Amino acid sequence: MNFYKSTTAAVAVCAAGAVSAADLEVTHWWTSGGEAAAVSEFAKAFNATGNNWVDGAIAGSGGTARPIIVSRIIGGDPMHATQLNHGRQAEELIEAGLMLDLTDVAEAEGWKDIVNPTSLLDSCTVDGKIYCAPVNIHSWQWIWLSHQAFADAGADVPSNWDEFVASAPALEAAGKIPLAMGQQAWQSSGAFGVMTVAIAGQDAWLAVNADKNAEVAAGAEYAKVFEAAATARAMAANSNVQDWNQATNLVITGKAGAQIMGDWAQGEFQVANQVAGEDYTCLPGLGVNEVISTGGDAFYFPKQDDPAIEAAQKELAALLLSPEVQVNFNLKKGSLPVRGDVDLATANDCMKKGLAILASGNILPDGNQTLSPDTAGQIEDLMVEFWNDPSYSAADAQAKYAEIIAEAD
Repeated sequence: MNFYKSTTAAVAVCAAGAVSAADLEVTHWWTSGGEAAAVSEFAKAFNATGNNWVDGAIAGSGGTARPIIVSRIIGGDPMHATQLNHGRQAEELIEAGLMLDLTDVAEAEGWKDIVNPTSLLDSCTVDGKIYCAPVNIHSWQWIWLSHQAFADAGADVPSNWDEFVASAPALEAAGKIPLAMGQQAWQSSGAFGVMTVAIAGQDAWLAVNADKNAEVAAGAEYAKVFEAAATARAMAANSNVQDWNQATNLVITGKAGAQIMGDWAQGEFQVANQVAGEDYTCLPGLGVNEVISTGGDAFYFPKQDDPAIEAAQKELAALLLSPEVQVNFNLKKGSLPVRGDVDLATANDCMKKGLAILASGNILPDGNQTLSPDTAGQIEDLMVEFWNDPSYSAADAQAKYAEIIAEAD
């Protein structure tokens, strides 16, 4: 069957309502090599329906793109579809009545039966209505290790965080940067979250991020995390790059030993023709606590006063979760599909590790699903100060962090 001419219920209904093919402007922040290869799969599939994907890529990270996206929507110049992360980023836009209700598409396509874990669709649901199409599962909980860097340093590739820390002197003696880290706030904040889950454990992470327990944030388990973050700060001192994919490239080229980064890094290794298990090693949960977080990306569709555009929006929403598109996109993105009934036999070793953990149920929500944008922004600001100032002690940073959690919404 040619999926792109599918007659599934939602697509058939949407197409029947369309007067002619539509141009849809789609905004996103997928601009690295691996990301661009992945998003082209969405565009190719949508264009095959007779509609036209008008790419609105915004250079930079989500932190750069989201204010632009939100400003356009509330300013009366909305795009037709936009990437956001799973979670609470669109709450106020939905409450203001600015986003298209996709409940009819979700029901026609059976999203409640195929989206796994259910928390992804829950993140799209407000007052019982579904407002977004989740497209992938991205987990922050990984460290990526360069085989070349460790070979040059005469050291074994570490199997966990403690072994990695112990290898830092050998890497430095060989002229390597132990830990690659970009200079953007979301990168250091994300790395801190990974260390929290691995070192303090899932229960402590949930107590702080889900229950907003400031006592746990100020306690002994989190003290270990801040000490580990101070160690990581020292190991990343000479990582003078800005963007996350530049830091990934330091690992790919053997200039750095490792990077703590989400599984989207896989796309960069793939574009560079690196082979998991041969050229690089991936350790979920820093090799300490094998868990994945179920963050990721979803597409929202700002309301338009045009029936033909709305029909095309719903057609795109259905297409994004179709089996073929889910496979083609996620294999290039390095993320896991949101539906568990697709064939990923060609997945690499790292993706297979993630799939096995997902199947085991050892998963956590992403911070974007538990913290408001305001709280997340305050934590990012703290991490900028902490990572950029070696004199900022772990104890002082923890005290400030606990204050933020105490006031979190």
